[in-house]
Formats: sequence, structure tokens, C-alpha cells
Amino acid sequence: MNDGSSDARPPTAASPGANVLEVEGVTVRFGGVTALDDVSFTAPGHQVTGIIGPNGAGKTTLLNVLCGFVRPDAGLLRFGGAELKRLRPHRLAALGIARTLQGVGLFRHLSVLENVMVGGEHGGGEHGAGKHGARAGFWPALGGLPAADRRERVLRARALEALDRAGAPDLADRMPDQLAYGLRKRVALARALVGGPRLLLLDEPASGLSETELDGLGGLITSLAADASVVVVEHRMDLMMSACDSIVVLDFGRVIAAGPPEQVQADPAVTTAYLGAEDTDE
Repeated sequence: MNDGSSDARPPTAASPGANVLEVEGVTVRFGGVTALDDVSFTAPGHQVTGIIGPNGAGKTTLLNVLCGFVRPDAGLLRFGGAELKRLRPHRLAALGIARTLQGVGLFRHLSVLENVMVGGEHGGGEHGAGKHGARAGFWPALGGLPAADRRERVLRARALEALDRAGAPDLADRMPDQLAYGLRKRVALARALVGGPRLLLLDEPASGLSETELDGLGGLITSLAADASVVVVEHRMDLMMSACDSIVVLDFGRVIAAGPPEQVQADPAVTTAYLGAEDTDE
């Protein structure tokens, strides 16, 4: 990526089936270690693209590139046909990109609804406002200013809709510490959805969930593609087989297979990569 270039403007809506995200020849080196080696793939609109691979394959590094936390040594990213240059984490929401975390990152002293509303203002995640400053974006409405009051009502309605989309419609008035871990993850997902992203990056959505909490997760992920291009980094092969339209397999930083789930699952290179490997990611 060219360090001298500015961030791309938010892209216009892509036509149905067009690639929302294009990753071309991305290479990342940490000292003498090559974490990603000439990685290329596309994520079409309104589809779920999975990124899998054994421990140390480079999945976390790739996700961090997509979020602007890591700048590649070579290669480029395109979003909606526009090249992303100097991608920065704080610019993701403005571009139409949202990310969930392996954990939840909710603000303990805000209600569920308030946590989701923060996502509408800041894009959510650990790089939003601080624990106390998180209220700053929408609480001026309490001063009685008509414009701010209208803005809060709109944001509240969007947050309630996002909670419904995430399968947590009855949690608005609860506090995060009152919820089981699986429900907190759904709240975090709602926070990512509230801004209406065109690209949704899901980081280990099944991490830490019990078998009971996993029920319906695949269907939920699939349903999100109605509104966005979804890229999922996950180690549970069964979930990925059921939720994804296409899968990219990394091993030692290189793409060793890509295609529909059934094709990837039958690929001998994938079997070899996973043989005896317990994938806990990087």
C-alpha cells in the first residue's frame, strides 16, 4: 500500500454479485517471519466468505490487515472497487466496514441498548469511545435540543432493529453483566450491525460458546448476508461448512485452497494441513 495516499472515499453500492472486497497479493513480514505470503481472494456481495486454517496459518494477521491494524509489505485491498490506501481502524465505520471481536468488548456501565447505540456513533469495538466517554455521542440529546432528540430517537430505533437482527430482541434494558456469554456476543454483533455496514468482519463468532449457545449461529451468520458481504474467521469446520458460500484456507500464510465448502472439505491439501492440528488461531 502506498503510504502517501489518503483513505478511499466510501464506495458506492455494488451491483448484485459484484465483489465487495478484493484482496490481491497481500504479503506481511514480521522481521524474518512471513506471516502472509501473496494472499489473494475476493468476497462477493451478499455472500458469506470463510477464512480457515490450522494454528499459525495467518488468519488473525489477515483480519488485522483488513481492519487497518497491520499494513502489508506488499499487495492491495479494494472495497467496492476502490483501492483502500492507508486504511486506519478508526475509519472503518465511515467506509461501511464493521468488525466483531473474539471477545465482546461491551461497556459494563451502559445498558445493552446504549452499547448498541454506541456502535451507531462510533462503529463499536474496543476502539470506540472510552468507558465513560462512550456516552458523549448521543447523550447531548438529554439537554433537550430538538435536533439531538430526533437523532437519538432514530439511533434508538436502529439499535432495537439491530438487536432483533442479532437474535437478542428482548435484551435492550439489561446490563451486560446480567447476560450469559453467548447473549453478550449477540449484543456485540448488534453493535456491529447498527451502522448498516456493507462489509461485516466476524472474528471467531463461535469462540467461547457452549454447544447450546451454538444452536442457530450458522443460520444467523447466513442471514446477515442479506444486508452485507460477510467475512468470517473461524476454526470450527462444521460451522463454516454450514454457514459459508465460499471458503479460503490458509496454511503457513499461503492460500492452499479456495472454493465452495464441499470442494474445500474434499481437498487433500486441506486434509493434510489439518491432520493432527488443533486450531486455536494465532
